[in-house]
Amino acid sequence: MSVVDWLYQLTPSPPLLLLGIVVISLVESLAVIGLIVPGVVLITAAASLAGHQQLAIPLVLLSAFVGAVAGDALSFALGYTQRQRVPGLWPFTRHPEWLAQGARFFQRHGSLSVIFGRFAGPVRPIVPLIAGMMHMRPFTFACANIGSALVWAPVYVLPGYLLGRTWKQLLELPADSDKWLILFAVAIGLTALAFSWLRHHLAKEGWLYRQLALLARARPWSRKLWQALRAQSQGEIPLATLSMLVFASATFCFWTLVVLEADGPLLMDEQIRALMQAIETPWLTWLAEGLAKIGDTAGILSLSLPWAIWLLAKRHTTTLAHLIAGLVGIATANTLFKHVIGRARPEAPAYLIDSGSYPSAHTSTTVLLFGLAAAIFAKQLASHRRHLVYWLAILSCLPMALSRLVLDVHWASDLIGGALLGLMVCAMINISYHRTPHHPLNDAPWRCLALSSLVLLTVRITWLPAV
Repeated sequence: MSVVDWLYQLTPSPPLLLLGIVVISLVESLAVIGLIVPGVVLITAAASLAGHQQLAIPLVLLSAFVGAVAGDALSFALGYTQRQRVPGLWPFTRHPEWLAQGARFFQRHGSLSVIFGRFAGPVRPIVPLIAGMMHMRPFTFACANIGSALVWAPVYVLPGYLLGRTWKQLLELPADSDKWLILFAVAIGLTALAFSWLRHHLAKEGWLYRQLALLARARPWSRKLWQALRAQSQGEIPLATLSMLVFASATFCFWTLVVLEADGPLLMDEQIRALMQAIETPWLTWLAEGLAKIGDTAGILSLSLPWAIWLLAKRHTTTLAHLIAGLVGIATANTLFKHVIGRARPEAPAYLIDSGSYPSAHTSTTVLLFGLAAAIFAKQLASHRRHLVYWLAILSCLPMALSRLVLDVHWASDLIGGALLGLMVCAMINISYHRTPHHPLNDAPWRCLALSSLVLLTVRITWLPAV
């Protein structure tokens, strides 16, 4: 018997394991204690055991959700009722900087601090306590607490659960799979970090932007060009978006030529497909099918419709026109490239029998929609907070792309092409939006609109077939 098998034999009964997940999630979110307890490690281990026992995933997610909500609620209640006494309690008497750090985080992000703080490492157990001490409205806190826990539970539980369900398959991966796993992880990480770094430094307050501005002012002709560009761009040249457009367009053209030259799946495609087949599970397929419904036409309309209605009602016609132009443009581009390239899918279900494989429409449309949403929403935030929105958009697009590999309806190279096409169209729409006079969306009821999109999306996933 292997050590792993012996450890799994020690797994507690399902009710005790679910109770353990509740307790770990609660303690991980609890003020002070969450700083000491290695919550991420414990929740991953517990979720892995739940996956190995094949416990119902809704019960596992519900347990983590309940514990997370209860932990933050208890921390908030402590701060709300014991505001004067908290600084004199241990360990804050020895580490007053913990409260100071949490207070700065709360003042910087306001009501969103409860949502951001759930994923923000050292301040995670402190922010609910600070929110209570600052007498944040209980209803506002409850909404942020429940909403963030709905996202936190699957983000923290599903990786461990998947590991528990698939660890035996992972030990028997196809040859050369390890290099693709490492390459994929490194590529995603480096791309996201480079995007975040460049986006920050090419903004108006960034170092690269200032250096380019100094160079432009050194010559009369470049000074006039720079001033003309600023005048057309409402005072700030969108260097980050222009850079993304150039990079995405050049890379998409190069990658499309590679796909055409191969006249079939690349070696990378075949090896990654074998890897996905090796780790395939019914639960993973079920999750991918749900993501497929989110990214198809009906799913995108469900996400966009409440926002479109509000934009129309409030006469934000410029923003609405750019949103519609982006969705129509990406749909047209996908249809055109699929028809011209005519690449066959690995597997083609009945509803995709007449649709080509390259590029991935789900990936490109998701990148466009979340990219535009991030760009528009980021304009309402201070520059030092904008990277959080873009990271959230990246993390939202990644599962959608990977779900196409799980369902075996796309090659890996299709996803790359789709992502590049989405970035290219997103950059073009964003540049046009940046140059066109428009009203800021300061009056947008973000929570109400997001909830409306979630309700429509739930209806779409539950009752409508994939299209």
